[in-house]
Amino acid sequence: MRSRSLTVPRDRGEAVRQALAEAGALRADLKIRTGDGTIVFPIAADGSVVPSWGVLGESEFDPRTAESPSDYRELLAWPDAEKGLLPRSFDVVGDVVLVRLPPELRHRGHEIGEALLGFVPRARIVGADRGVHGTERRRSIERLAGDGGWATVHRENHLELEVDLERAYFSPRLALEHTRVAAEVRAGDRVYDLCCGVGPFSVHLARDGRAREIVAVDSNPSAIELLRRTLARYSFGGRVTAVEARIETFLADRAPFERAILNLPHEGIKYASSVAGVVAPGGRLYYYEIVPRAELKQRGDVIAGSLGPTGEWRPIAFHVVHPYAPDADLAGFVFARRGE
Repeated sequence: MRSRSLTVPRDRGEAVRQALAEAGALRADLKIRTGDGTIVFPIAADGSVVPSWGVLGESEFDPRTAESPSDYRELLAWPDAEKGLLPRSFDVVGDVVLVRLPPELRHRGHEIGEALLGFVPRARIVGADRGVHGTERRRSIERLAGDGGWATVHRENHLELEVDLERAYFSPRLALEHTRVAAEVRAGDRVYDLCCGVGPFSVHLARDGRAREIVAVDSNPSAIELLRRTLARYSFGGRVTAVEARIETFLADRAPFERAILNLPHEGIKYASSVAGVVAPGGRLYYYEIVPRAELKQRGDVIAGSLGPTGEWRPIAFHVVHPYAPDADLAGFVFARRGE
């Protein structure tokens, strides 16, 4: 059957599948196709797709059969009213599956966990994600099914990242962001990766090899330990300096670099002006924030006005990374500082 399609590299497949599922754009009646290093998704005719996710086109797909469920919810013989409360999407990090459950379904968590364990290939453990808490951004997780702990190796964009979901921040939904930002770095640029978590931005930058210096900073010692373990895997690991420090302490008297990344979506605005102060004239700030959907178009100008004197900063790009809540999105902004 012919359908609108989206083609992506195989190692971006899970991140894109999650994004399509959350956007309601992935067709459930057709089988996903795999090609030579690519995955081809069947897309609904009215499905919303961000251009950077992959290459849009049209392709032939086989219909799904009863033997090949397209959704873990098909494995639960529940009344429609309860099935309607089940989340459509979930996160896969290495061999760990995370899902956010509404309060009404917490008493059925084990059943949901077993369904996901059977649905996701090579899944080892399933947990209910209770959110990230505290200054070190540690995730609270309740085991639903499976065995072992929350440490795993996550494969993303041909890289292997050391992750411990209970000890340090990591989101698999930013795989496309990691490559997008790395691709914009010019030869010889110096980059601050602030509130870096386990350091996926820095690892991608180091692998690409254009940055002259990369400094990754996080206040969580577990995050820095995991980043150093990842860097030890690769010959390019020495290109990153991993620093355990609070952001406000680190930024004091820091030399200006050409680029800075600030991925602290819930409270990054508290530090944005300080971070802007360590971006060199003509440089770029990559900033992430949870934004109410009604404010998205104006938010870039508002943030730019808070980064420095009038006219010093301007927003040059923004996009929705993924939906966050019914009325809010995680948005990525790029701000340019005026050159001297």
